[in-house]
Amino acid sequence: MSASVGDLAPSASPRSRLVRLAFVGAASLALLYAALTLHGLGQPLFAAMVIALAVGFAIVFGAERFYATRFIFPGVAAILLFIAFPVIYTIWLGFTNYSSFNLLTFERVIDVHTAETVTAEGSERPFALVEDEAGYRVFLPAEEEGAAGGEGSGGGDGSAGFLSEPVTLDGGAVTVAAEPVETAPAETLSRRDAIRLRRPLAEIALALPDGTELRADGLREFAAVRPLYERLEDDTLVNVVDGTRLVPDHERGFYLDEAGDRVPPGWRVNIGTDNFERVFESEGVRAPLVSIFLWTLVFATASVFLTFAVGLLLALILQWPHLRFKAMYRLLLILPYAVPSFISILVFRGIFNQNFGEVNLILQALFGIRPDWFTDANLARTMILGVNVWLGYPYMMLLAMGFLQGVPEEQKKAAALEGASALRVFFTITLPQILPPFLPLLIAAFAFNFNNLVLILLLTSGGPDIPGTVIPAGRTDILGSFTYRMAFDDSGQQFGLAGAITFLIFLVVGAIAYANFVAMRRAAARRS
Repeated sequence: MSASVGDLAPSASPRSRLVRLAFVGAASLALLYAALTLHGLGQPLFAAMVIALAVGFAIVFGAERFYATRFIFPGVAAILLFIAFPVIYTIWLGFTNYSSFNLLTFERVIDVHTAETVTAEGSERPFALVEDEAGYRVFLPAEEEGAAGGEGSGGGDGSAGFLSEPVTLDGGAVTVAAEPVETAPAETLSRRDAIRLRRPLAEIALALPDGTELRADGLREFAAVRPLYERLEDDTLVNVVDGTRLVPDHERGFYLDEAGDRVPPGWRVNIGTDNFERVFESEGVRAPLVSIFLWTLVFATASVFLTFAVGLLLALILQWPHLRFKAMYRLLLILPYAVPSFISILVFRGIFNQNFGEVNLILQALFGIRPDWFTDANLARTMILGVNVWLGYPYMMLLAMGFLQGVPEEQKKAAALEGASALRVFFTITLPQILPPFLPLLIAAFAFNFNNLVLILLLTSGGPDIPGTVIPAGRTDILGSFTYRMAFDDSGQQFGLAGAITFLIFLVVGAIAYANFVAMRRAAARRS
């Protein structure tokens, strides 16, 4: 008789089962609370993701029938959260107008506009702060006869001004009444001390006896302020000063003024395939993208080939039986692999400095030349390849030293006895036997160098720049660094366009990886 998955679970006492269910319930409630917090912060997508995680956790660890699933649930959840979700989210960004100008939601944009205020002309009044046991009081000196608002604001009734009720100035928004007083306070806080309290003062509204509300307007005055825009039912915003209107455009994600110009900030909207059309139709985007894509292929291919060739050559030299001090040479050749790559890259950046770098100082002394390593495109690319080979050859050398141990010496000796040269022995016996185990590692190295943006950003920052582009693009940029600069270094921070290009990169890399997989499978079939 076959056993079900639930039967495979070890028997547990009622007490331990109760403890487990209590733990699962507490953890699920904690995740749900985190989801509610994220939703309150305006992140519904992340909130939905956390809710899904909470539900899956409760089902898998709460029901006995899913006992076997508990062992794979953490791995599956990690893949979905940290691999699948970022990929899907990045692709989704490619279909939006998300940028530094369109960061907010529509409601948040309305809040920003309606938070703008305008000061009523002639309502400005100086103030002073009085501190007592109950807190702080705001004192507004009386206006002189004939001043704006004098008769209704305490200028002609013989009072010295208005003194508010005590307030604690704890930072919360509050409205306090201000009553007329006949004598001014004897002591008030200095201007310096009052300025230190400017933030909590901005939350206070003073209600005068005639119904006027005054708020802090700058560092020295209170004034009657009101919202600059009034929101209508159709979300149109009307300027209360001149009557002009701002109309929402949900296709572009901006409010438009009466002249049709965009009024920032904007909000995120779905724009369909506009970003992809821009990639293929805009010459300022398409031209550098094609150039950068070709350079990325050359860079990744040349880096893999050169590091493999240099590493294999050094491994062959270290395997020479008559070589003395092998251990010392091996240690020295592995040292670049032990130093963190970002440190080595920054050191090389200084070595190749066009004015004070050691390379140019030596070339100037020997040949009278000072190459422009960072401003000439060809020299910059050559420098990048050289530095990348320096960083990558120790890994290939270590692998080659291990794989060479598996090549039978009898085969090489037999070929030598038949008169084969050392090169022929290498290309007909050694290389064919070490290349199959090397192939997956070479493909992995190609994928790594295809997205090796750390080297580019630290060494050349993508420069020299390509002229005539509408987005940041350089001669040494690869697709990864190009997308990074567009999303984070450009003044517009075009996350949507970067997401579209990332999706295209994902398709290209996926196609290359699939082609390599098919080629490896066919090669394995031929060997078998």
